[in-house]
Amino acid sequence: MNRTDTLLRLKRFRVDEMKRRIAAIESMRNDLERKLADLDDNVAREKQRAGDSDIGRLAFPSFLRSIDARRENLRHTLKEIEREQAAAQIDLGNAFEDLKGLELAVEQQAKRLAEIEARRNQARMDEMALVRHLRKHTLRSA
Repeated sequence: MNRTDTLLRLKRFRVDEMKRRIAAIESMRNDLERKLADLDDNVAREKQRAGDSDIGRLAFPSFLRSIDARRENLRHTLKEIEREQAAAQIDLGNAFEDLKGLELAVEQQAKRLAEIEARRNQARMDEMALVRHLRKHTLRSA
């Protein structure tokens, strides 16, 4: 395995790692959004229960404040995750550009090597044809 192959593998691994990172971030984001929706459901249920008793009506405002604090924390975390996701997308774009640039360079190098080999083969064939031609004319002259 030459140096270029190792570098290609490294670049591909980096792109794959970035994709896994983005998938993990997306999973965390979905989980936070689900938790926010669950909080809204909890508020609706507790509001209905609070109406059933006097103690519930007294405790509901403090419950609502704690839920609002949790909701605000979740929203703040969600914003941070969205920023991290945007940064990860940029990193993925850069890693992908690096990979494609290297793949293009390797492809061009392989094409050049193939052209050189084709020229060598053609030169050999031309030389063989010339030798054959010279032999043919030498035999006729003799």
